[in-house]
Amino acid sequence: MLFNSYVFIFCFLPIVLAGYLLLRRTAQPLWPIAWLVLASLVYYSWWRPVYLLLLLFSVAVNYGFGKLIIDGGLSRPRSRAVLTVGIVFNLCLLGYFKYAGFFVANVDDIFGAQWAVPSIILPIGISFITFQKIAFLVDAHRGLVRNFTLLNYAFFVTFFPQLIAGPIWSLLFPLLWPLQRRQSGPPARRSAGQHSQ
Repeated sequence: MLFNSYVFIFCFLPIVLAGYLLLRRTAQPLWPIAWLVLASLVYYSWWRPVYLLLLLFSVAVNYGFGKLIIDGGLSRPRSRAVLTVGIVFNLCLLGYFKYAGFFVANVDDIFGAQWAVPSIILPIGISFITFQKIAFLVDAHRGLVRNFTLLNYAFFVTFFPQLIAGPIWSLLFPLLWPLQRRQSGPPARRSAGQHSQ
């Protein structure tokens, strides 16, 4: 679903904005965030629904890494080990989709292995999302993240404008800060959780 497509401009975006503004009037501060997460998942799965499972799996795994680093009571070396595993996990996932075909094709050319070159279609926004999740884990290891929930983390990772236009995030996220203040105090500086100043 392209940002300049009719379905996005005249259908998807108006419904998302109307739902968000309506839910902001309620006494439940989590509902607007949940609505945006749901809308983002719909947006992400619009082009190729099977990649929604990949996104949900990746979000769940990285959320687990983050919670382990923050709330696991780990020593510094063990926290660094979890961070390393998390980074490797994310880079391997990215590497498979971006470079598996290139690697197989070159090995086949060099050794004549007659391997079938896989046809792998890149999930939308995978590079930006991957490095964003890595940055979150680094911040968690440095003690800059605290008190984040699965819903806030899912919002941080999946918010649909950033999936293909990352810089928009820095412009739109401040508009959501009043909601974050109502929910849990000062807004996040770089990640889903609150950061120490």
